[in-house]
Amino acid sequence: MKGIFLLCLLGLLSTVPAIADPLSLDSKNSHYFFFRGKPTVLVTSGEHYGAVINKRFDYVRYLEELSRNHLNLTRIWSGPYREVAGNFNISDNVLAPDPAGFLPPWPRSDTPGAADGGNRFDLKQWNPAYFERLRDFIEQASRRGIVVEINLFCPYYEDSMWQVSPLNSANNVNGVGNVPRTTALTMDHPDLLAVQDAMVQKIVTELNGFDNIYYEICNEPYFGGVTLDWQRHIAETIRAVERALPARHLISQNISNGSKLVENPDSNVSIFNFHYSRPPSSVAMNYGLSRVIGNNETGFDGQSDSIYRIQGWDFLAAGGALYNNLDYSFTVGHERGDFHYSAATPGGGSAQLRDQLGILKTVFESLPLEQMHPYDDAAKLSSGGQATVRVLASADDYLIYIHQARIQPGSKPSYVIDSAPKHTNLSLTLPSGRYRQVWLNTKTGDGQGKTTFVHGGGERSFESPGYSEDIALRLQSVH
Repeated sequence: MKGIFLLCLLGLLSTVPAIADPLSLDSKNSHYFFFRGKPTVLVTSGEHYGAVINKRFDYVRYLEELSRNHLNLTRIWSGPYREVAGNFNISDNVLAPDPAGFLPPWPRSDTPGAADGGNRFDLKQWNPAYFERLRDFIEQASRRGIVVEINLFCPYYEDSMWQVSPLNSANNVNGVGNVPRTTALTMDHPDLLAVQDAMVQKIVTELNGFDNIYYEICNEPYFGGVTLDWQRHIAETIRAVERALPARHLISQNISNGSKLVENPDSNVSIFNFHYSRPPSSVAMNYGLSRVIGNNETGFDGQSDSIYRIQGWDFLAAGGALYNNLDYSFTVGHERGDFHYSAATPGGGSAQLRDQLGILKTVFESLPLEQMHPYDDAAKLSSGGQATVRVLASADDYLIYIHQARIQPGSKPSYVIDSAPKHTNLSLTLPSGRYRQVWLNTKTGDGQGKTTFVHGGGERSFESPGYSEDIALRLQSVH
């Protein structure tokens, strides 16, 4: 079976167009991305991952909404994994398409009997409609300057998810995948691994001509029995295919929920992504790797906009370069992000939040990212509640972020936000020079207290204007 897929792959190599400069790490500061001629961060509030495999989802309207908000990232699932209604209490889950709306890389056969009520899948064939939709999705994203994280695999958290997967032998005509869900993403089953390899090879070949993509090996591989040697194998499979192709794309590995030290990093991996990294300790713990540290899934913290805005600012101000809020306001029929999700849905998302995250991205794009690095030791707070302060700095530019989200300890640390009005007194160690300052409203992007001052060096005190929840200070050296 593997040989058949490889022949199909080799037949495609001569048709792949050359491209220039796909998304990469910035050569001057590899903690950040370089995309279309400039260093950047990736920020978004995106749908729940089914935009391609759920053919009822109008992804053009969705991408237009992200673009309107000046957001530049989305995550998609590739097809081996899908959910069913009721999983995680998500209302109108885009990742749980109905049987007729499900579009994976493999076509259905003429043989009935799949668990979802449709015909079984044929894993020896490719589904042209899937690859047409996949390529068009990425093309539409490209036109809007949006980077696509292509998440190749996901663990089967529950039996309900494995029961409807095309890779489960009950759902295909090839007899592949008669295994427990907890061993499906391991090196233990050569026939199943051959199908997985072939899918990766096909997708990587099909998409080599795009500059606005990177590959994530597996979402949350720390659940469901996913093994590290299998993850390294998938990363090497991506690299092996691209050695014969014009372009090389970044590879991401999802490390943990919360924060964790990356040990023995895979040399094929350029992005280390975390989920629910609040506080963002994952950045400082792994900053020495000189690769991008991302937080590519948030949620499960209620439905208030402020909690996700603060997490985004906090993560990027700590030195991270990627932030994705899981936005449940996007569903089929509500691709503009105006769905009113139920109270049981485990996260938030709204037009207002997307506007605020667009402000976050715009502020960070205005920084000389190739020169910025964390400098928290330079700042002290003398008043203003139980605030947290973070500093990013270069020789001539400083961004100071202050928030009133208190850490609630536990097995899954989270934030509790103090929304009472505040003034904060800040002491910051600065070199001598002339500076321009402005306080930034993180909700509106408006500037307050614009002024210029001369400093003789050492500590300088700043008093914020009145604010609630969070505020930022921008200082620029004036020569």
